[in-house]
Amino acid sequence: MYRRERSIPLRGSAAPLCNNLSVLQLSARKLTYFGVVHGPSAQLLSVAPEGVPLAQRQLHAKEGAGVSPPLMTQVHWCVLPFRVLLVLTSHRGIQMYESNRNTMVYWHALDSGDASPVQAVFARGIAASGHFIFVGTWSGRVLVFDIPVKGPNIILSEELAGHQTPITDIATEPAQGQDCVADMVTADDSGLLCVWQSGPEFTLLTRIPGFGVPCPSVKLWQGIIAAGYGNGQVRLYEAATGNLHVQINAHARAICALDLAPEVGKLLSAGEDTFVHIWKLSRSPESGYTEVEHCHGECVSDTQLCGARFCDSSGSSFAVTGYDLAEIRMFSSV
Repeated sequence: MYRRERSIPLRGSAAPLCNNLSVLQLSARKLTYFGVVHGPSAQLLSVAPEGVPLAQRQLHAKEGAGVSPPLMTQVHWCVLPFRVLLVLTSHRGIQMYESNRNTMVYWHALDSGDASPVQAVFARGIAASGHFIFVGTWSGRVLVFDIPVKGPNIILSEELAGHQTPITDIATEPAQGQDCVADMVTADDSGLLCVWQSGPEFTLLTRIPGFGVPCPSVKLWQGIIAAGYGNGQVRLYEAATGNLHVQINAHARAICALDLAPEVGKLLSAGEDTFVHIWKLSRSPESGYTEVEHCHGECVSDTQLCGARFCDSSGSSFAVTGYDLAEIRMFSSV
């Protein structure tokens, strides 16, 4: 069970975009960072224990080429083994910052290429693994950036082509040195999931077809893919084979965010029906199939939810954002 705690005030609401909340916990400094986007800027907050906000700052979208101001689409802290970078995406490009200050170390402008005049150009979907950061694009391509141990010498090393519609989300999991292990999954507006093996060369292992609705959010845990769909379903697949294990009719409206607490296998789902649910995932020792137990449901009434995240890897607390809600709602386990 979870109970509501003190909210964290924002200068404005979060934009009505899926996955519009990023959380970074710094245990050594006893701080938690939160990030949301709205319009042309991202709001970043540092919060001490007991929910006391210490500082707020704003980062703005780099203008790039174009007439109208660019709109932010996502903010995400990418935790690499040797470095933490803050990544912002917009309708103009991709910005990477040192996580502890406002220094931009890399800018990648989006090339509209063969886009028609009425087609939106944007980046969306951010994840990190090893020494790579992955960012999805409007064209369905996934950009792979090779990140050095320090400094600004970031290289666009590869573009992964597996989708025909815009990327919505990307999830990764450490491969732990095993052969033929699926350690990345990408999702798109058609509901298609592409499962990849990363490495010096990226390999597309399998495609999991969509069924007519988008997949706004996806997560990966111990070889299990958790995918949230526009019809309110959460589906759990075997990453290596693409086989469907569990289908949950979790929400009455579209899923807007998923998150996983890797230490305990808790899955968080938030939907446009104003509900947040917590599920416990496990594998059956006999069959090896995924089993699901519902742990908690929370109604954030009169709110269009747009972001939800656990605040730590054990799932002892979570945070949610909503459109036209000038605060981050906090909940902790009882």
